Order: sequence, then structure tokens, then C-alpha cells
Amino acid sequence: MLSLQLPQIIIVLRNNIYSILMMKINISKSRKENNIESNLIQKYCLLAVFILTVTGYSSAQNTNSSVANGEDKPQARVTGLRYISVHVLDLEKTMKLYREILGFKMSEAEVLHGPGLEGMLVMKLKANDLTIGLSVTAPEFMHTIGPIGNTNHNHFMLKVNDIGPIGDKLKEEGYELENENYARDKYTFFVGPNGEIIGLSSWGD
Repeated sequence: MLSLQLPQIIIVLRNNIYSILMMKINISKSRKENNIESNLIQKYCLLAVFILTVTGYSSAQNTNSSVANGEDKPQARVTGLRYISVHVLDLEKTMKLYREILGFKMSEAEVLHGPGLEGMLVMKLKANDLTIGLSVTAPEFMHTIGPIGNTNHNHFMLKVNDIGPIGDKLKEEGYELENENYARDKYTFFVGPNGEIIGLSSWGD
């Protein structure tokens, strides 16, 4: 409601400042001894009028554009980082790197169950407010994770507020999405232009 009234408020403010400006100019004419002070007031008032005019025009344009396009909901975008996942191929070297050299501490661990996840051990390691997940696939399912570089391997998962429009834009730009049912399942993975594996998730959003 406030955004709809903003242009009118700006017009009122602009008119009031202009009236003050003219009054100060008249005063300066009759009181030459205050020329320096009056000139400063005029400059500040002119600057204020300019700022309010530009702001009012920009706000009116944005408001009219949003109303005309029917944009009632927020733009689809990334809202945060959900998790970082590293799929472990060498457990001994991985634990030495992350715990002994980098200083991460074990936070929790759990064994997952379900199609494609059965027996997978996920260890969460923390360094201050940063948490990463080390995933160890059960030996009998190692063949299911594919070659290194596959999206089942190392990736970071981003939180998004609406995965549908983002997934659609990615496909328009030629990116291959691992899960084509992203709008229904609320997640997918794709490989970025630098080989980075990116996950998108709108679970719980």
C-alpha cells in the first residue's frame, strides 16, 4: 500500500521544498549580509529537489512496471547455501586432510537408507559456522556413483525460493539438468561453465 502512495508523497515533499527554496531566495534578496548562508541553503534545497524528483520517477516507473506485468510474487532466486557435499573415494586421506590439516571437527554421522543411498555413511564436519558433509558410499554400491565429475560426486547445494523458473531458464541457456522433474521434486543438479557441480533445492521453501 505504501509503494502505491510513494509518488504522491514525493510530489508533496518536492513542492514543500520548492516553496522553502523560493522563500529563502526572497529572504536572501532583502538581507544581503546573509548571502553566503542563503547560497548554501539554495544549493542544498536544489539538491534535495533533484534527488526526490529522480527517486520519484524511478519509484513510479518500477511500480507501474510491476503492476503492468502482474508481478505479485518475488523473483525466483538463490536464498542461501543448503550444504556442501564431498563424496569420499579415499577415507584415510580425506579424514587426514579435513580433520588434521584443515582443522574440521566431527559433528555428527548417520547411515542413509533408500534407493541409491542404501548404506551410505554421511559425516558432518564443522569449522566454526561452516559445515560440510563427507559421504562414503557402501562398497556394494560404488558402481552406482559414476565417474568422477558426475553430479553424484562433490557439489554444493543452493537454496532457491522457486526452482521452476530457474530450471526453465537454465534449460533455455542449454544447461543439462540431471533431474528433469525439478518442478515436482524441488531439486536438480547441473554442471556449471567451469566444471563446478551445482545443486538447486527448494525443499521447505
